[in-house]
Amino acid sequence: MLSEMTRAEKAELLRWIVRDLGDDFPEIESRPDVMGGVPCITRTRIPVWLLEQARRLGTSDADLLRDYPTLTVQDLANAWNFVRSHRAEIDAQIEANEEFSPSSLPQSESFLRVARSLNLDGPRDWSSRFTCQSGGTATSDE
Repeated sequence: MLSEMTRAEKAELLRWIVRDLGDDFPEIESRPDVMGGVPCITRTRIPVWLLEQARRLGTSDADLLRDYPTLTVQDLANAWNFVRSHRAEIDAQIEANEEFSPSSLPQSESFLRVARSLNLDGPRDWSSRFTCQSGGTATSDE
């Protein structure tokens, strides 16, 4: 079939396929029973908004991969592609979750509190540097 098509027909077919699959992001899933339906990396409970917020706060891809050993380079590439295509949705999720953290806490502790409140596995050194007091307040052990 393809061998019988002109270049213009093949190009049109390719545009149609891309348009049809354009909202499909491999390894990003939104399921109502996982993290309230926010887009997450498949096989994890790590929301895309959390990774994007970490990146905006200056966390490098290498640091994310070190701190979240279940993530792969491809997972991050898929997340960044999703963010580019769903910027308003991700911005809204970040804003909603920033409201969750008290502004009086330093940024790193706010991020910690959000991650812990979502029951996420975070950077491995969090448990050695912070403890949660009753009521979920993060305090530094240093």
